[in-house]
Amino acid sequence: MPSGDVAMQQGLSSERQELLCSVIGLVVKVGLVLVAGVSLARLATAYQERMERQGELAAVLDLERAKLAKARERFDHLFMVDGEQRLIREQNQWIAPNRLRVVWQGSEGGRSNP
Repeated sequence: MPSGDVAMQQGLSSERQELLCSVIGLVVKVGLVLVAGVSLARLATAYQERMERQGELAAVLDLERAKLAKARERFDHLFMVDGEQRLIREQNQWIAPNRLRVVWQGSEGGRSNP
């Protein structure tokens, strides 16, 4: 074989190797871009789900805060002047209709009579 043919084959061989390396590099880069894209898409959906859940929790928190404010206001009213009378009036409403209220009173001898 003439030396020109050997040089040509080596040149073609080195070009093929460079092309193969370029193709492998391109495949690796495309794979990394694909993995990054899928990861970003999954992160976006997870973020959206968390934001929706946070909105739900915020709504529940607002409801519970309103209940707490109402309970605090009621508690404060019970310890104001005439609070005892308000409590007694509320308890009168707890007795079912057509029922008699039984009040136990203690006698002076330490015993209680019905």
